[in-house]
Amino acid sequence: MKIPSTTAAIDRRKVLKYGAGFGLALAWPNSRVLGANDDIRVGIVGVNGRGKSHMDAFSKMSGVRVTALCDADPAVLDARVNKMADAQKISVAGFADMRDMFNKGEIDVMSTATPNHWHTLAGFWAIQAGLDAYVEKPISHNVWEGRQLVKLARKSGKICQGGTQSRSLGSIQAAVKFVQDGKLGRIKYVKGMCYKPRASIGKGGGGEIPEGVDYNLWCGPAAQEAPLGRQRFHYDWHWFYEYGNGDMGNQGIHQMDVARWYLGEDKIAPRSMSIGGRLGYDDDGETPNTQIVYHDYEAAPLIFETRGLPKAKKFQEDNWGKNMDSPDEFPGESGIGLVVVCEGGTVYTNARGDVLMKDADGKPIEAPVAFETEDIFTNFISAVKSRKVEDQYADCEETHISSALCHTGLISHRLGALKSNEEILEQIKDDATLTGRYESMGEHLAKNRVDVNAESIVLGPMLKFNPETEWAEGNGELDELANRLATREYREPFVVPAVL
Repeated sequence: MKIPSTTAAIDRRKVLKYGAGFGLALAWPNSRVLGANDDIRVGIVGVNGRGKSHMDAFSKMSGVRVTALCDADPAVLDARVNKMADAQKISVAGFADMRDMFNKGEIDVMSTATPNHWHTLAGFWAIQAGLDAYVEKPISHNVWEGRQLVKLARKSGKICQGGTQSRSLGSIQAAVKFVQDGKLGRIKYVKGMCYKPRASIGKGGGGEIPEGVDYNLWCGPAAQEAPLGRQRFHYDWHWFYEYGNGDMGNQGIHQMDVARWYLGEDKIAPRSMSIGGRLGYDDDGETPNTQIVYHDYEAAPLIFETRGLPKAKKFQEDNWGKNMDSPDEFPGESGIGLVVVCEGGTVYTNARGDVLMKDADGKPIEAPVAFETEDIFTNFISAVKSRKVEDQYADCEETHISSALCHTGLISHRLGALKSNEEILEQIKDDATLTGRYESMGEHLAKNRVDVNAESIVLGPMLKFNPETEWAEGNGELDELANRLATREYREPFVVPAVL
């Protein structure tokens, strides 16, 4: 398949040329002079939300120093630079533009927790600047760019770790091995879940860009939306396709990754479809808050469910966050997790790494002893030191494939059409497992007073993808539309180049 012309390559010299005149390296009074030691120097990009965890983790490691921070919001950057300098008792440089940090920041590795639309490009520019990179989940905003980052990491010999940190949990490592060793027999299906409270973001958009934010830099590869289609600038970008990937690509990527890990699949699914929508309220968000994605792997399906509404309508006004659905198979447990249904038993794993197991009769059985592991950030630094890709728990290719499963599910949704409950049931009637999960979703929506008998739910096509090329193939006229959504139109100079 021909790569779209918008992904024309740019080399490192061009990147640094842009960096020289684009954006401003903030001249903080405590900008540091590097000492002569062997500490690994870390620069962190995007420090408003998840980036705070990066700061905390790296700054507390022996032999590691956070020496530079970057954020397009000067108020956020100022506060974080001062906090980091105080915590480490060293000066820390602050930058508005990551290219200036890569060029002038005197760092050895980059860690990024920007909004999703920046993840791949931040990793790309860091590696082109000679750095190792830790890239938060999802590692990409679309399927194509994630693969380019993997290719670049391999060609350059750089360490590139993904932010799917569940792979560092020893309890999950042990449970995955237990299942893959056949202790519970053949896997019938795996169900990932993101039952996480997501209230309305409001209607009318028109939010304000925070004072001092370089909006051109913040948007980067994405279009510059004006006026804003959301009221809250800094978090609600998650629910807009231009910048985010919905909750499946936000929280759910972790559970998607572990679900695929249990299955032992190392490529995207050959067929994927979506059923769902943004339901229960009318707001400005675009991405589904209720969704089933069905990845039709040959050995066993991977089903992923997103539910942002509570157990019932009344809880939308009364303690929403404490009244979410729990897994049918493990009542009372967190709905942010997954269930592995095997011929000889069932396994539950949640986001904390708790593991529960039952035999085929529903009797609890003891989970395997957790393996001893490093946390994900320490593991990244260990791999930076060893220079061995295989030392990483979450190498960029693993995170890419799981991220791509989120993307292909959303592609099906975006190419779908509103259908009635009867029409959807007729379409999926030959798959008892999918029908059962859809009926469960329907019961959930009915309790939230969503009329499932009206044409309120989007049924996406079952799209065929080539797992080797990661392009849609064999779908007739839908191929062009699907593959357009599998990449994006990049805004110069924020272009992810093709890696041959």
